[in-house]
Amino acid sequence: MRTEAKFVLNNSAEAMGLLGLEDAHVKMLEDRLGGKCVVRGEELIVSGNPSEVERTEAAISELLAMVRNGHGLTPADVSYVISQVEEGNFTGVADILGKVIATTHRGRMIKPKTLGQADYIKAIEQNPIVFGVGPAGTGKTYLAVVMAARALRAKEVSRIVLTRPAVEAGEKLGFLPGDVQEKVDPYLRPLYDALYDLFGPETTARYLEKGAIEIAPLAYMRGRTLDDSFIILDEAQNTTPEQMKMFLTRLGFGSQAVVTGDVTQVDLPRGQYSGLIEVQHILGGISGISFHYFSAADVVRNPLVQRIIQAYEKREKPGGKPN
Repeated sequence: MRTEAKFVLNNSAEAMGLLGLEDAHVKMLEDRLGGKCVVRGEELIVSGNPSEVERTEAAISELLAMVRNGHGLTPADVSYVISQVEEGNFTGVADILGKVIATTHRGRMIKPKTLGQADYIKAIEQNPIVFGVGPAGTGKTYLAVVMAARALRAKEVSRIVLTRPAVEAGEKLGFLPGDVQEKVDPYLRPLYDALYDLFGPETTARYLEKGAIEIAPLAYMRGRTLDDSFIILDEAQNTTPEQMKMFLTRLGFGSQAVVTGDVTQVDLPRGQYSGLIEVQHILGGISGISFHYFSAADVVRNPLVQRIIQAYEKREKPGGKPN
């Protein structure tokens, strides 16, 4: 038994946005959900068995809503919406992913790309301390910097403090040229890149000169109290338990902290326990502290990265190691 569903496309721009270059989005829908999609005049017609049509119709409804809200669809967007439909989440994706968080210095709107990212942003809006834990490519550090920039622009805080442990990963710091700051700058580069995207290089330089933005290795935080600040600890899986406690107790009045890390990529010397792993057992359930966990579904890099992460997760499960 075959059924059909029909969508009216208002204009060619809307059709192009939905269908993708050379119908790439349609091909993705057909490959993964099974329905057959055909454009006839101003109509997009979906046909197939009832299950295929239901799922394809749900995905197209969400994607079309995103296009009509001014969202330029990417293959990653289409893949994510399809994934949600495959998991039984048929509605609401377009509304959540359409929320503008902030804009870059060039005027580009920044929106969550996954439901996990949207929940992470909501957690930061509602809690003084948030831990973002998950694999690379999920946007946990970039979105934390976005929220810090938004708070600084709105004068909710007077400065942004960005820090990460300068842990060696295969190359000794002592062999790198330059003074201490020049040695640790490569470790802080992702934070600089996010700031340049949001504020632009010139404004970022002014903020750094004035002290409105401070970027420093974690060791520089000891003994300080940080008031009226938005503080981000990146690569927190490479903190020791003592360093994690030291960082969290720097929080002063009117301040907020976001801690990000990936517990599968610990670079600490063998035998040292990660502070990010330990803190989850110590602070879980405390009001005002939120733990947000990203998954491979939140990865917004090349879709192949998702499959790589899933393969590693499968291997690391009990019984998942090859013989």
